[in-house]
Amino acid sequence: MKDWQLLESNPVHMISKRKEARGRVRFLSDAERDALLSACEKSKWSALYALVLLAISTGARGGELVNLKWKDVDLKAERAVIPKTKNGDPRTLPLVSKALSALRALKLQTGATSPWVFQQPSGLPGAFENFDDYWQTALKDAGIERFRFHDLRHTCASYLAAQGSSLLEIADTLGHRSMAMVKRYSHLTQTHKVAALEKMARERGL
Repeated sequence: MKDWQLLESNPVHMISKRKEARGRVRFLSDAERDALLSACEKSKWSALYALVLLAISTGARGGELVNLKWKDVDLKAERAVIPKTKNGDPRTLPLVSKALSALRALKLQTGATSPWVFQQPSGLPGAFENFDDYWQTALKDAGIERFRFHDLRHTCASYLAAQGSSLLEIADTLGHRSMAMVKRYSHLTQTHKVAALEKMARERGL
C-alpha cells in the first residue's frame, strides 16, 4: 500500500463491525414519526417514503427491504417474502395500511421496469443500497437527531410492545430465533401485563 500497489480487495472489509450495545433502544415518538414520514414524502428519491413505512410496519432490516424484488411481493395477497434473512431463514412480511398503499403507488409510478422494488434512481441495474444521503436529508428536515435506519426496526418492536404484543409475537415479527434479543422491549409491556392481571384478579375475586 505504501508503494501504491493495486489491491484486489478492500482490506477494510476484513474488519468486523462492533456489536451494538444490547441496552440501546431508540424509537420514534408519534411526533417524530409523523415528521419523518412527511419529510420522506418530499424526498427527491420518491421510494424513500415506501421504504420507511415498510421498515416501521414490518420490523424488517434495511438490507432485507432494499433487496426486495417485485416477484417476491404479492400486492393482492398483501404480503412480501424475504427469501433469505440474516439468520438464513425465509420470512413473510404482512403488508398493511399505508405501507401497502405506498407500495402500490410505487409500482404504478415506476411501472416495475426493474426487478427491484427499490431500484436505482439513475436507472442502473441493481437495488439502491446507497440511499443514505436521502435518508440523512429526511432526518435533518424532520429535526430528528441520533437516529439510524436500523432504529426503525426498534420502533416497530417498541410500538408492538406498547400495545400489548407478547415478546414471543415481537420475536416472530422481527424474525428472531431466540427471546434474548427482544427482552430489551420487556419494560414496554408492563402496562399491558398489569391491566391483564388486574382483570384476572377481578374476575377471580382475588
